[in-house]
Amino acid sequence: TCLSKGGGFHFPPCHMLSVSGFRILLDCPLDLSSLAIFSPVPIALEAHESLETDSVVRKKQKIEKTLDANDLVFAEPWYKTVKSLHLWDASFIDVILISSPTGMLGLPFLTRTKDFSAKIYVTEAAARIGQLMMEDLVSIHMELRQFYGPEDSSSLQWMRWEGLEVLPSELKKIALGADCEELGAWMPLYSAVDVKDCMRKVQTLKYAEEACYNGTLVIKAFSSGLEIGTCNWTINGPKRNIAYISSSIFVSTHAMDFNFLGLQGNDLIIFSDFSTLDTTENMENDNTYCDPAASSNASDDLYNLEEIAASLLKDDESMEEMEKLAFICTCAFDSVRAGGSVLVPIDRLGIVLCLLEQMSLLLESSSLKVPIYIISSVAEELLAFTNIIPEWLCKQRQEKLFSGEPLFAHVKLIKERKIHVFPAVHSVELLTNWQEPCVVFCPHWSLRLGPVVHLLRYWCSDPNSLLILESGDDANLALLPFKPMAMKVLQCSFLSGISLQKVQPLLKALQPKLLLFPKDLRCKIQISEANTIIHYSENETLCMPSSKESTEIYIATDLASQFHWKTLKQETVTRLDGELFMDQGKHRLLSGFRQADSKQHRPLLHWGSPDLKRLLTELSKMGITGTLKKNMDSAESKNAAGIIDIDDPEKALIDVRETVQSP
Repeated sequence: TCLSKGGGFHFPPCHMLSVSGFRILLDCPLDLSSLAIFSPVPIALEAHESLETDSVVRKKQKIEKTLDANDLVFAEPWYKTVKSLHLWDASFIDVILISSPTGMLGLPFLTRTKDFSAKIYVTEAAARIGQLMMEDLVSIHMELRQFYGPEDSSSLQWMRWEGLEVLPSELKKIALGADCEELGAWMPLYSAVDVKDCMRKVQTLKYAEEACYNGTLVIKAFSSGLEIGTCNWTINGPKRNIAYISSSIFVSTHAMDFNFLGLQGNDLIIFSDFSTLDTTENMENDNTYCDPAASSNASDDLYNLEEIAASLLKDDESMEEMEKLAFICTCAFDSVRAGGSVLVPIDRLGIVLCLLEQMSLLLESSSLKVPIYIISSVAEELLAFTNIIPEWLCKQRQEKLFSGEPLFAHVKLIKERKIHVFPAVHSVELLTNWQEPCVVFCPHWSLRLGPVVHLLRYWCSDPNSLLILESGDDANLALLPFKPMAMKVLQCSFLSGISLQKVQPLLKALQPKLLLFPKDLRCKIQISEANTIIHYSENETLCMPSSKESTEIYIATDLASQFHWKTLKQETVTRLDGELFMDQGKHRLLSGFRQADSKQHRPLLHWGSPDLKRLLTELSKMGITGTLKKNMDSAESKNAAGIIDIDDPEKALIDVRETVQSP
């Protein structure tokens, strides 16, 4: 089930899978672009007129007037989660796989719920960066909370139906969604304690490191190249091998490249890169595109794996990105030379690190002495972290380590005091060292939170100053509270996923038996019919047929020697007496003697009905005390369910019930 197709880099897609009886959530992001409906700070006290007196005026003016800053919601912001995720019971989720730092910003909303028990897997780098992003979000939100004061019922007037009715249609669509079904997705932000509790429940992985869940599913993360620590996932089970492809970049200027070869050998691929939805790129009108499957005269050798890999790993796109960064730096240089300052509220870590390098070089080559400020509560820690993780970076960055150079230039620039890092816009050190013109990197890209609000209000009337925004969101709505603006605005688009012309060669290299492909991308690209393709859309549940007609089982040698074949109804069968269990995603059958003989080979997952009274006795021998909530007599114990309530050493619950192992 595709819960959300997302909305670009900052709001990745979200899916729910049911595999081998386990429910898996793929990513848990926040739609931070929805913060645009809120006012960063109230403009005037008149804007806080009562809802009853203002509603009549607004209804009359709704058609006549254009959207202005007074139409924004004057309240402490709430945050929008994946629109239908709140309809799912969090206690029924078994596994959560996080593909990027932005894909984990909504996790604390789940982990703080009452019966949440899912296993969360995320790469080590993404976990650390994601944690810092959540901590920074909590920190900059606290500034608004201090302004608005304690939350009360009056501050939630905008969420009542009479408040939603008077919102302009543009804001109403963001608040409620196109079908007016998304109001339940709004929540007050989690706390710093919630973030810490969330991170305690996370299990971190390295690239290609195996994690076995419940003995049944073998899970691995492979580099996606989008950002530091971002990944794609493989899920191998007894009935199917699945690869999940999120937004990926083949050749990166900073992160480890897209390891698409690690995704080979999977019979089902879920393609979840929606990054080209908002582009004008269309494969049908692209004369440079060549479909390998459609070229009947082409030699087979031309499209072997090595050729395809070489074509996919061309660095054309990364060179194009570097040219964009060079253009941004040139525009920034022109502004500071004219006496203006530059404000950069971009939070893509890799883009920021590359901009710092190029901008510093450009300023250094000139006679201008312009300071670069980085203002963020987590900036110091984040910059230090990026210089100690060579294994998560591209080969060019790793080579710097062996030559004795820092991985990124900001380390040297901070020591030379060309870059200054401060935790807050009101810190004494910043006020003491402040100098204009300057270049400032700070959160938040929504222009509703953080230092950017103060600095944008300060410079918005300066025609020589420059604001650098990432394109994709509604810039007109984002800039609404700061109008009229004399400040120049530069909108930039950065590579956020797989370009359309590389989709078909990628699938040719991976050769899946079954491909799940977004229905929204069907009009942009024609996938070769050599693959079995099923198109999916939001909130549509699809049931996939099993790719394996039979199940493989590994039988112990001593049992295999006991085969006595008989023919029954034209089928040859044999009967074995052993214990069936799952280990590393494989069915295994061992003799009872071997199983009892060695504790180190105890299975992770058994078949059968446990004796709960005996289980409680065994737990007590291990120092775990509890009570059997539902007593069952011996006649019913084989098939009945029961609950063991654990009291010591910590509170826990063992729920035993009958289940059917799904394909």
